[in-house]
Amino acid sequence: MLKRGLFVGLGLVGALVAGCAVPSETGGAPDEMLLADGYEPESLNPLLGYGAEGASKFYDGLLAFDGRSALQPALAAEQPQASPDARTWTVRLREGVRFHDGTPFDAEDVAATYRAAIDPAYASTVSSDFDMLDRVEVLDPSTVRFQLKFPYAAWPSKMVLGIVPAEHLAEREPLERSSLNTRPVGTGPFELVEWRRGDQMTWESNPDYWGGAPAIRKLTIVFAKDDNTRAQRLAAGEFDGTVLPPVLADNAAREGYRTVHHGTADWRAVELPNDHPVTGDRAVRLALNLAADRRGMIGALLGGHGEPAATPIPPSMGANHEPRARFDFDPEAARRLLDEAGWRPGPDGIRQRDGVPARFTVMYFADDTLRRDLATGFASDARKIGIDVQLAGVDRSAVAERLDTDGIVLGGGTPIDPDPQMYGALHSSVIGTGTYNNPGEYRNREVDTALDAARRELDPAKRAELYRQAQRAYVADPGLVYLAFIDHSYVLRDGAHSGYRAPVEPHTHGTTWGPWWNVEDWKPKP
Repeated sequence: MLKRGLFVGLGLVGALVAGCAVPSETGGAPDEMLLADGYEPESLNPLLGYGAEGASKFYDGLLAFDGRSALQPALAAEQPQASPDARTWTVRLREGVRFHDGTPFDAEDVAATYRAAIDPAYASTVSSDFDMLDRVEVLDPSTVRFQLKFPYAAWPSKMVLGIVPAEHLAEREPLERSSLNTRPVGTGPFELVEWRRGDQMTWESNPDYWGGAPAIRKLTIVFAKDDNTRAQRLAAGEFDGTVLPPVLADNAAREGYRTVHHGTADWRAVELPNDHPVTGDRAVRLALNLAADRRGMIGALLGGHGEPAATPIPPSMGANHEPRARFDFDPEAARRLLDEAGWRPGPDGIRQRDGVPARFTVMYFADDTLRRDLATGFASDARKIGIDVQLAGVDRSAVAERLDTDGIVLGGGTPIDPDPQMYGALHSSVIGTGTYNNPGEYRNREVDTALDAARRELDPAKRAELYRQAQRAYVADPGLVYLAFIDHSYVLRDGAHSGYRAPVEPHTHGTTWGPWWNVEDWKPKP
């Protein structure tokens, strides 16, 4: 997952922009692009997490996200067919497709990829995402059937997994030794031609791509971790585009460039330990939600580029979003709740009940400035209603052992389907199945019941009502303090290419998403 700081002081931004000249042209050919990213992948293997949500340009999944709210056939020839109980899914495959190495694509490749995802011998890092999959059957070279362990209406959201050649999975051994980690072989619109670790990566268009050869012939991705360095180099005209924190993006664009901000399903929230003597009290959790000045945080930390969040489901998910599931900023109501629950202010202004002070710790990843700033804002708002939140910047490796007693600022999200957006965060059955699966151990029978029913329901309207029901039950008894869905921000050269369409983005972002999520459809302007 990408975790970037998204705040920079306005004084620094002003100094940066004032010191930059009008950009010069990159000098590249019209069918070439030079982009900059702050994140360099560790592996290019989809079974080790590369190209989550189908973002890879080296691989195709059976389905592909359309950039807004739907999945469309990619390597599948048509939409998958579900059995009435949503446990069996049959997929007819596109014919005439070839991998980058020239070998033909067929059902054996699909079966091998999904079998490797769930076979412990391969040690796939995405295996927990497919815990509902029982087996894959090859019916004929152009047809596969997925048999699930339980009814799962959201199975299409798992069909964006990049398909790899069966030959590369012939040996049942850990994928950490796979050649695909550095030399991807897929069916995607681009092929990797060079990867200089720590420096840059070069892609070239696949002339035999089943969707038509991309008009952008060459893409070079420069890796520059520091946000200000990328902004300076872009303002000097070196790049055709980059990802930047929203405030910096608003100020870094110069003549010939434009800034775009994309809506997302990417939430930030304060996870609360629900077995803690303070945050285990429903009144405290409700009060913290009422005391959080979400719009103030979005304005100060994101330059206004975000939306307040009360649950994991954003408005971009349409009918699945419950607009009534919200928390108004009301610190007075928060104080009344705490008074009624017996949490009385002490001499130092910190509330206490039965000798227990209203005090707990919230962690944040020390290298993530946005999470630090959100934690600081949350602690300030909590202090105003008499709750003392201690902050701790930690290394990611130190988180797991502290989650039983401490809260943490987390992020995540996918716009593809509401099930992965809600289930892993709130359902009680996932407690203990992974470090970040409902780490606060939230339990709510009404939420569980609605989410379970939604997994079995194939009718979109009925399924959406179940998710709205889950959200209404959740805000009556919240387990976290969801703060915001944060926009992702980019600066790109203006007028050089056509094809830009703003997507709704997942937590993952950068040059495989952003304006270039559909770069295979872009064309140079005359």
